[in-house]
Amino acid sequence: MLRHRGRAVFVAAALLVVGGPASAQVASLESVQSARGVKQAFILIKPEKPVAAVILFAGGHGHLGLKSASSMAWGAQNFLVRTRDKFAAQGLMVAVVDAPSDHKSARGMNAVFRMSKGHATDIQAVVDRLKKEANVPVWLVGTSMGTFSAAGGGIELHNLGGIVLTSTITRSKPNWNIAGSHPNGVASMRLSAVSVPTLIMSHRKDGCDITPAADSPKLARALAKSRKVETVLLDGGSPPLSEPCQARSQHGFLGIEDQAVNGIAKFIKSN
Repeated sequence: MLRHRGRAVFVAAALLVVGGPASAQVASLESVQSARGVKQAFILIKPEKPVAAVILFAGGHGHLGLKSASSMAWGAQNFLVRTRDKFAAQGLMVAVVDAPSDHKSARGMNAVFRMSKGHATDIQAVVDRLKKEANVPVWLVGTSMGTFSAAGGGIELHNLGGIVLTSTITRSKPNWNIAGSHPNGVASMRLSAVSVPTLIMSHRKDGCDITPAADSPKLARALAKSRKVETVLLDGGSPPLSEPCQARSQHGFLGIEDQAVNGIAKFIKSN
């Protein structure tokens, strides 16, 4: 159980106002010091009266290379990154996390690091920072490779509201160094340690070979001690504009972003 306290450090003066006049939110680039001595940068979007908070974990290597609250070197089209303002419009305080300062190479965060206690320590620092902003439940939301982060946080941390897994990795590739110990990806993790409510969301026609929607029941069974597990399978959307495992496809809920975000927000608010 990790209860480390991180020290908040403001690192950027650039602010961005998002949303319309009635729902305008201010986005800022923030950083916290993790208990393991690294800096963890993130975009913060805070509604006036948030009902909950979400920490969003992009897929892939997760190294966004944040330059400001609106500029990044990579990942702008990731499902959770491109919908961050939609989450804020639902009354949720949002933190979009970058790779920590010791994982800013081109390789970013691999699955092994995302499942580590060190990564959970960094996540805890962000949780603590959000709790200082508003005393509301904090949820971890991951997509694709980001589901290793969300699930790992759910296993290691004990002051969360819940977790959300979207387009979850449930199979491994032969060249992954976790293939032997985690043949079923996130489903091979110690999910029996997750007690908080968990939402599993997939697109029925996700064409990515390591995130098939058909594996959702396997994930749900592994979450045997979660207080509540709900599975949502979405349909429809726009024709893919990227490869099946990339964000501009059914894997990233292209064309049904509002439906996906609304479903996540509904689950969070109901719990």
